[in-house]
Amino acid sequence: MTSRSQVRVGCGYDVHRLVEGRKLVLGGVEIPFGRGLEGHSDADVVLHALCDALLGAVAAGDIGVHFPDSDPAYKGISSITLVERTREIIWAKRFEIVNVDITIVAEKPKLGCYMPAMREAIALSLKTGVEGVSVKATTTEGLGFTGRGDGIAAFAVALLSKANE
Repeated sequence: MTSRSQVRVGCGYDVHRLVEGRKLVLGGVEIPFGRGLEGHSDADVVLHALCDALLGAVAAGDIGVHFPDSDPAYKGISSITLVERTREIIWAKRFEIVNVDITIVAEKPKLGCYMPAMREAIALSLKTGVEGVSVKATTTEGLGFTGRGDGIAAFAVALLSKANE
């Protein structure tokens, strides 16, 4: 194995539909809003995209492989728990998280004031410094399913390095 293989990048993406009667959780933070995301777990698209990015970086499949929505054990589970378990998978493969970068795509609600809390929650679950966690939000200017307010999407990128042996 060459030294080039000791640094890995993973990408993640997730989307969930907005529905009535559910709380909205993004980046491990409950956001006051009239609708929430539909899903088997708490449907936190931010953390689901992050899990996929981390798992992808170490070629360990995706969130559905490790935490399938067909398993009742994951019904209503906090996605923070899924990130913590994903971190354990990363560590078992002897990788460390260098940084993560996440973009949330949502027309509403406005998320700027929640970014510091999201960064803190993610850093805590990854057991890393907040300086290695970036969370941003954007809109689609009214275009597509996010622009209509039908759902929220998130993209994540993770950079990992092989732990010193």
